[in-house]
Order: sequence, then structure tokens, then C-alpha cells
Amino acid sequence: MQIKALKEAKPVLEADVKALRQGVEEILERVRREGDAALAHYAKTFDQYEGPIRVGEAEVAAVKKELPAEIIEGLDFAIERVKAFAEAQRAQISEFEQEMIPGVHMGHRLVPVDSCAAYVPAGRYPCLTSAVMSLVPAKVAGVRRVVACSSPGREKRINPAILYTMGAIGAEEIYCLGGAHAIAAMAYGTESIKPVDLIVGPGNQYVTEAKRSVFGTVGIDFLAGPSECLVIADETARADYIAADLLAQCEHDTEARGALVTTSESLGTQTLEEIERQLRDLETEEVARKSWEDKGDVVVVPTLEDACAWTNDYAPEHLEVHTKDPKALLPLLTSYGSLFLGEAAAEVFADKVAGTNHILPTLRGARNTGGLWVGHFLKVMTHQWVDERGVEVLAPYSVRQAEFETMDAHRRAALIRLTNKL
Repeated sequence: MQIKALKEAKPVLEADVKALRQGVEEILERVRREGDAALAHYAKTFDQYEGPIRVGEAEVAAVKKELPAEIIEGLDFAIERVKAFAEAQRAQISEFEQEMIPGVHMGHRLVPVDSCAAYVPAGRYPCLTSAVMSLVPAKVAGVRRVVACSSPGREKRINPAILYTMGAIGAEEIYCLGGAHAIAAMAYGTESIKPVDLIVGPGNQYVTEAKRSVFGTVGIDFLAGPSECLVIADETARADYIAADLLAQCEHDTEARGALVTTSESLGTQTLEEIERQLRDLETEEVARKSWEDKGDVVVVPTLEDACAWTNDYAPEHLEVHTKDPKALLPLLTSYGSLFLGEAAAEVFADKVAGTNHILPTLRGARNTGGLWVGHFLKVMTHQWVDERGVEVLAPYSVRQAEFETMDAHRRAALIRLTNKL
């Protein structure tokens, strides 16, 4: 494939990654060792917060009065849309049991995890619907104990809109806690916080690294790091739309990534110019410009098939297709978090209220997993039962295989069911 890069992202320095991992490991170990005392230390150090970690029911109930009616209306709408989509997904998977061969019955059950924690980021901006995306599928799945946590903002408390959302969805426990130490608390537990079975939700690089480290002690959804958006475009696309959508990702933080892969060098050049024009009067210019300059890519390829191949290797969190016939590329696209077909399908719609989940794999994670959905909170648990007819079929094969493997106890366990003696 012949590729022409009009702009390339800067490489990530390995030293930066090593320093990040070392710092996160120190936080995790201190929380595991010192519990609540470590949480108080890190809350004061990182957030200048010295208040209670757990948010009381009265505070949750009262917060609605602080919010404008239109914000509450929008959050309630988002909850409804995400719930509707999660319920539709849940309806597509079911339990079953069937006789696979005479005398051998098999099936599976769908059992919710017992407890989960939703990490809701609230760093640079209050991402109001992140709580919706993580909590609603858990509730639809039937998780018994749903915990939510988010870091304190400038007012030294959880953002009121985020707190309202957590309460409206029905989180049983809410903690004013963020960062790697929050992940540690949910995974290991402390004197005041019981550990959970599953941690979900996006976060910054420290949260992502913490989730990577605690995986195994606790389940995680996937590694959802800084936001990403890639646009595939041909000569029919609008440069101003593409620029607006890429900058919408870049303003998340300076680690966010935006990319354009196009068959039109002219469009690539126009998009670079349009990004510069839009940056000039963008209120978040400082962050968005740093992100774009450090992490942005504009690549020209010969064909749309080449664009799809390049995209599948990139495996973006969000993928937009701005071409004459967007759906024609669908069979060629195999690695993305969520797909937006056509220029009208702005990623920001799903980010806020459309209904598909916006918690999606980043860092090329889309090569092996999809986005957060109700299935993440369900355990597919198989079962089987066998009668005498089944024993007559299964036991001889099992005996011979165990003999070949020299596993005598296995051989006996199969044989005794066939002969009723050893």
C-alpha cells in the first residue's frame, strides 16, 4: 500500500510509559497496604479534598434542585435512550438447554455479576453521560450491587449533574473518589469499601494503567484510555465537518488522538487548513491544539480498500465514514469501537445522547473487543446433565483419551460410570 502522510503523530517515548507504570504501582500498593488512610492521602494530594469519601443519600437526593431543568431533561433523555438500546441488546441473547446427542443435555445460563464499580471521569470536563453509559447497562443486566465513583471537582464534591445521574439510575453506593487510588479501592477494598467483581469505565492514562494492573484480582471491561477518532473520507467529504469532529476529540485532553485517512490529497490539505481555522476561535484551543499537533494524523491512500486496511490496523475508538456510499465499506471494516456511517452521524451525538454506548476500547483494543454493553455484566455459565445413554457414548472415548494421556484418575472417573466398578 502506497501511503503519503500529510501529518504524522509524534512517537510515544518508552521512558514515559515506564514512569507511568511505576507511579501507578506505588499508588496501588499503598492503597492495598493502608486502605482508607491511603485514600485520604491521595484525595488530599491530587484533588485537595478532605471531605467524606462516601456520598450520603441526602446529598444525592438534594442535588436535583441545583440543576437547570434543561440539563435534567437532557440527562433523563440520555438515560432513556441508553436503557432502550441496552434492553434491545439484552433481548438478543438468551439462555438455552438442548439435547446435543442422545442422553447428553447441555445449555447455558446468563447470570449477572454480583457487584460492579463504574468509574466516571470528571477531570478536565464533567462528562455528564459517562455515568449513564456505565451504570445503565449494569442495571439492565441485573447486577445486585452497583457502585459509582468520580473525583471531586473545583467545588470539592462530585459534579452535581454527574451525581444526579448516578442517583437517578440507582447506584447503591457513590464515592467521591477518582484516579488510580479509586481503582485500587474498588479492586482491593478498604476498611469502608467492599471490593467489587468488575470495574468498568474510561479514564485518563493513570486510570487505564491501574485497571491493567488490577486485572485478575478483579474483572475489567477493557483498557479505555484517551479518546480517539478516525475519519475515512473520499473527495465528496466536507473538510469543515471532518475538522470539527476531529477537534471534538482533541479537546478531551492533550493525549487524545485524531486521524484522517483519505483517498483525496486535496481533501487532506483542506482539512489541515480547516483545523487551523477552527482552532483560532475555539474556547478549548490550548488543549485541542496540543493534542492535534502531538497526536494527529492525516494520511492519503490510493483506494478506499486501502483506507479500510489502514483503519483496521489503527483500530480506532470512534470511526466515521464520510464517503459517497458509506455502507459499502461496512464489510471491509473489522476493528473499531463504534461506527458512524455518513457525515450526518456525528460522533458527538452518540457521545452525549443517541443511545449506543460511548465507553469504547482505545489503544488498538478494538482488534479484540467491542465497546461496553450489557453482556459485559453477564456471565455465560454452561451446564450439562447426562443419563445412561449419554454415559455409553461419552465414557469409552474419555477412557481411551485418558489412557493415552496417562491420566489414570481421569480414566477411572470415566470408567466407573460405565461399569459401576473400578
